[in-house]
Amino acid sequence: MNAIGQYFKKIGWKRFVVMIFGNIFISMGVSLFKFAGLGNDPYSGMVMALSDVAGIAFANFLILSNIVIFVLEIVFGKEFIGAGTVVNALLVGYIITFFYELICKWFPTPDTMLIRVLIVLIGTIVTGLGVSLYQTPNVGASPYDSLSLIMTKKIPKVSYFWNRICTDAICVVICFLSGGIVGLGTLVTAFGLGPVIDFFNVHVSRKLFDEGDDIL
Repeated sequence: MNAIGQYFKKIGWKRFVVMIFGNIFISMGVSLFKFAGLGNDPYSGMVMALSDVAGIAFANFLILSNIVIFVLEIVFGKEFIGAGTVVNALLVGYIITFFYELICKWFPTPDTMLIRVLIVLIGTIVTGLGVSLYQTPNVGASPYDSLSLIMTKKIPKVSYFWNRICTDAICVVICFLSGGIVGLGTLVTAFGLGPVIDFFNVHVSRKLFDEGDDIL
């Protein structure tokens, strides 16, 4: 308990709160992509497809999947574990489900491609803000995000970019083979989020911290 208290004293309340809001925005973005029906980010899309095949609720299946990957994170990437790891692994699935059910209750199912593409664009902005807020505090990577970080550490000759492409590509293939949706949303989240995240890093997330708070 003392170690946990020391950890939270080290990271500070601001980092923890910003990370929480980051995961909330990410969850909102994922729910918007799902509502649009044009594909989701590779990992979420894969989990959605596999959970449908297994007949297990998405949030529960996401936790099971994260636990499996978390074992690898413990063995090969302990330095990437933090409060953000736990929050993302255990809570995001339920927050996504909450927002998705709320959106379905408040809004009619999009019936034109124009509206669906517009929802994808909104989802991209919301998700980009979420990822920026989740990453900037540097308080732990999600189990899935840690995979490409671990690969980069173990295989330094291969850049993070290509390691991330590799893990995302595997998820997309599994999603497709499991009957999941692979479409515009998948492409946007896999290749188009970078500039959006960078924009929010510069104009929002980094401005929430003093210069001395940037690196733990």
